[in-house]
Amino acid sequence: MNKKVLAVILGGGQGTRLYPLTAQRSKPAVPIAGKYRLVDIPISNCINSNIKRMFVLTQFNSASLNKHIKHTYQFSYFSEAFVDILAAEQTPENKGWFQGTADAVRQSLHHFKGYESEYIMILSGDQLYQMDFNKMLKAHIQSEAKITIASLPVNAKDATSFGILKTDDNNTITSFIEKPSEDLLPDWQSEVSDNMKAQGKNYLASMGIYIFNKDLLIELLEGTDTMDFGKEIIPQSIETHKVLSYPYEGYWTDIGNIESFFEANIDLTSDMPQFNLFNKGKSVLTRPRVLPPSKISGTTLEKSIIAEGSIIHGSRIANSVIGIRSRVGKGTVIENAYVMGSNRFLDLEEINNARATGVPHVGIGDRCFITNCIIDKNAKIGDDVRITGGKHLDDVETETYVVRDGIVVVKNGATIESGTII
Repeated sequence: MNKKVLAVILGGGQGTRLYPLTAQRSKPAVPIAGKYRLVDIPISNCINSNIKRMFVLTQFNSASLNKHIKHTYQFSYFSEAFVDILAAEQTPENKGWFQGTADAVRQSLHHFKGYESEYIMILSGDQLYQMDFNKMLKAHIQSEAKITIASLPVNAKDATSFGILKTDDNNTITSFIEKPSEDLLPDWQSEVSDNMKAQGKNYLASMGIYIFNKDLLIELLEGTDTMDFGKEIIPQSIETHKVLSYPYEGYWTDIGNIESFFEANIDLTSDMPQFNLFNKGKSVLTRPRVLPPSKISGTTLEKSIIAEGSIIHGSRIANSVIGIRSRVGKGTVIENAYVMGSNRFLDLEEINNARATGVPHVGIGDRCFITNCIIDKNAKIGDDVRITGGKHLDDVETETYVVRDGIVVVKNGATIESGTII
């Protein structure tokens, strides 16, 4: 275990752009790829990099996240490894909620600054990527930097959503701007690889992944009122300390809204997905569940992921992710959709009672057609339901579903009555 580094994973704010998936859970607890949670990504990257002391900072809807981490990341009693949740708390010094990324770390500093370490790694809890943090740490140490920022080439369209930086020939950051307006972009182009140039990615964006010398981080935070790393700490530090850019050109996506979340999940079903779940050296870890294998009867499957514990009778499933303990009825077609599954199995008595009373049970009923849709956990979809998402739909919210960017999101535990057309 690398004792030089402590990892701090930021749980994010209310996650309003991922609503309604964040209505009852924090962003890091949102299910991804049918069986994981978003927080599993940074934690897995840390464990695969032999960084096994982690704090997860959170304040909104943290119960499901606490439960997931408690049941998932259990190390040996004789190990110093841990993943601890630090929820926002009132103290004599801090009487309010976290006001930004830097403020979250400042308010939690007293919990971890006494641990043996030389470096603090700050990570986001809502990004999808696979990175060897040891390489980034090595670059940080060899360059004698005080702060290192992982950077990624992006195109002009995306550049306005990120912190954009410029470097010298030694990758030392010389200037930084947070979310520049489009008219400022021509002055912020950087030298990137030919491969990135060919894709029109001429701007270096901060990935929100930082390594700080621990002593400097404490100095920058204690006794100050800075609220955010990207808007305040990083721009200010460039003037006074050596800040290094660590270039990264692998797959990385910020799960910032429903559209990016949906695309990231559907991409997992492609022949060569950008995020590789089958990479032996970079395994994504999650809660070990004792579930039976999935049972599929008479279903045509095309480029789909089926998680364990599912019972599938549908006629066709294509380009879709089907989560744990999912039920899909006879004659149902699912295309380009993410079905998150359910938290428990139904027994036969529950299913028979639901059928006798005409009330949908958890899962998807018979003869449904579902496309361009996310179905959150424990939703009850009746028979003969048609959900046809697409750009023809306006953004809207109802009691049972939300439409965002043409994607229909059925809410957690919602009931869609038989015969409904969306």
